[in-house]
Amino acid sequence: MLDEHRSGRLTAWGNALIAGFASPDDVAHHIKGDDAAHRVTGLPGESGPVGLTLALGRLRALGATGLRLALPVPGHPLGLSGPPEFNARALEAEEAVVATGAALGLVPEVREAGPEGDAHVEVEWHCMAVRDAPPADVPSLGEAERELAEALREATAVLTRLDVAGSGPVAQAALEAYRARAEAGREVLAPGYPPRAVRVLELAQRVGALIAIAYAPGGHEGREHGGAVSASEMAARAQALRPVERTARRAQVAAYNAMVEERERGSR
Repeated sequence: MLDEHRSGRLTAWGNALIAGFASPDDVAHHIKGDDAAHRVTGLPGESGPVGLTLALGRLRALGATGLRLALPVPGHPLGLSGPPEFNARALEAEEAVVATGAALGLVPEVREAGPEGDAHVEVEWHCMAVRDAPPADVPSLGEAERELAEALREATAVLTRLDVAGSGPVAQAALEAYRARAEAGREVLAPGYPPRAVRVLELAQRVGALIAIAYAPGGHEGREHGGAVSASEMAARAQALRPVERTARRAQVAAYNAMVEERERGSR
């Protein structure tokens, strides 16, 4: 959870484009990030793969009024509404984007290409039909913020009691990477998002950092799961972190979907 989901970038910057806050070229640049190429396949009206700019324009022409993020995992279809074929692919990727108003969804497939030592990442977005229904288990921004604050307090208390010092080299590297990224003033969301959405996403990412550090190898005496040395301690840690991780994912989805939610409330 320390890394931004590609579906999150597509959701945020696609929404900025649809709302008129960003140009097509800027949007494609931010969605692609460090990847070599992004292509969209299966888009209605297109016979083959197309680039991001054309794909987003086509989605708008097909009636898309906004994009929503889904971050499902087994047992928790967060942000999905069906049908089973789309849900299955989204669950395999653990992320997806749903185009509101167009009844279409996009799921990324990430591949490495090129010779060893000079490999690059290519992303193929599979466009599929989705059910026009409310997404599963997505909270409001206010609910997400309250849940995150409570989950962070509880997790910190439990992990402190279980002696998760986060002192190993892997844990420290994860923490330093998160701090460096935060201090670099990176753009957390695309232009046009409400400040509260930015605040909720930043908090969710801090919670994600805590989870990643708690699960990282500790680096002392071969310990894993932070400082855990027994099966019972590892089980207790996993039990403590599971609801926190679920809360953080729900908050991320609420933050990325905030622009669409705000626009829909304003049109009622």
